[in-house]
Amino acid sequence: MTGFNIALFPVMFFFSGLYYTDIISTFVVLGAYINQLRRLGRSHTESFTESALVVLLGVLALCMRQTNIFWVVVFMGGIEVVHCLNSLRPQPVEMPHFSTLTEQVEFYAWRYSLGEIHDPPLNQANPIDLVLCAISIPIAAVCNLRSILLRSGGLPHLLVLFIFVGFVIVNGGVVLGDKSNHVATLHLAQLLYIWPLFVFFSAPLFIPQTLNVATSAYRAAFNSATSRSAGQPLKTKFHPANQQAPKQPPALKTINRLGSNTALQTCVVTAGALAAAVAIVRFNTVVHPFTLADNRHYMFYVFRYSILRAPWVRYALAPAYAVCGWLCWTALRGYGGPRRATSDTSPSSGSAVASSNPSPPAVGKEEEKSTAAPATSQGDAADAAGAPPPTSTVLVLLLATALSLMTAPLVEPRYFILPWVFWRLHVPAWRPPFPSPSSLSQARGRPPAPEPPGPADVDPRLVLELLWFALINAGTMYVFLAKPFYWRAADGTLLDDGRVQRFMW
Repeated sequence: MTGFNIALFPVMFFFSGLYYTDIISTFVVLGAYINQLRRLGRSHTESFTESALVVLLGVLALCMRQTNIFWVVVFMGGIEVVHCLNSLRPQPVEMPHFSTLTEQVEFYAWRYSLGEIHDPPLNQANPIDLVLCAISIPIAAVCNLRSILLRSGGLPHLLVLFIFVGFVIVNGGVVLGDKSNHVATLHLAQLLYIWPLFVFFSAPLFIPQTLNVATSAYRAAFNSATSRSAGQPLKTKFHPANQQAPKQPPALKTINRLGSNTALQTCVVTAGALAAAVAIVRFNTVVHPFTLADNRHYMFYVFRYSILRAPWVRYALAPAYAVCGWLCWTALRGYGGPRRATSDTSPSSGSAVASSNPSPPAVGKEEEKSTAAPATSQGDAADAAGAPPPTSTVLVLLLATALSLMTAPLVEPRYFILPWVFWRLHVPAWRPPFPSPSSLSQARGRPPAPEPPGPADVDPRLVLELLWFALINAGTMYVFLAKPFYWRAADGTLLDDGRVQRFMW
């Protein structure tokens, strides 16, 4: 049902009836992605035919739209690199006790150079884990470049990149058509606009976050009021091991404290996101002439009644960008599994464990991958659908999205199709936390009976998403067909030879 809903994505659905290349471009890129997933699941050495198919699909995607280079090379190539690094599996070692920050950095740099990347599932990753993942992958890739190119399928992606570079050199630029009006420009504000667009179109997917936030706020307010009415002081957590930990240098102690304090990390990330949003709004808001020259497109009215209405409005929207980005991020984390405060193999947590534990844990143990084994039953398939993506996949997705958008000066909903599609494909399924008949039977002392597939196995958000897309599509098609208008000059004369104009995305 997720695939059906993606096909009904309003922007893509609307342009499927018009002469635009976005639909065929999306089709080819998704075909290349399906082929990529099949290649990652193979157990044999890649044949020449399989490599040629990667190159063929990549070049075909570039013929549809040149910005697809970021999806067929950066995104899919990045996933290929991570897959190769995960297959190296260096020998596990015991985590030593770190007496200085330099020792800690050298130890993890050595582990990363062997191919051991820091890649926890997204629902178990805190901000420090994201930084470590972003650092570990380049180090591991550079130190294991030969393995990536020869043992994995990295060469086909590299060949597609060389073909694209050759095209740019011969063509004198990326654009085939009107180069003067399609000049690549640094437009970081695109990375702000994308999140409200995702939240608008995918509003039903954020119901669990909304319920969780409302429930947490209610519980916090209720507990606080209860504590005050009872005259009890608020308790703070204390662990006796903190007193027994050996004394550490200030730099190492600061890093470990930051790595183990999720609340502090959240505050730093929130402040940084708001500061970055304000800075981008101040210094890199680009309004392309085409945006204000064509009142047929909805984006004309979005700009007119938002950031162009008054100078203060664009700054007032900065918190909204941050909140929408948080919603999209937490949707990728899923809602089925518990969070951990820190990563087991991160420097922040590793040194703390090694300092207080006489038997240090091993580093480099083989982690379970959600794609390691195919689903063998309907329950396994449901678990796989509800599993969050690895941190590396999300970071590579963000990189490809940023590169594809930040070079486009024109804010066009069609440019957000592929970023939304790949984001939507990686959003884990959700099942409401209601007890199933089998769990109720167990609670009553009865043996659990196998449950046949039914409505309970369907993410309820999908039904709401389907209805929401149907409503948007019906509304936009009605406006397009039933509300035509004409361009007129100030004196009332018809412009554009009296052609009928229609509202569209």
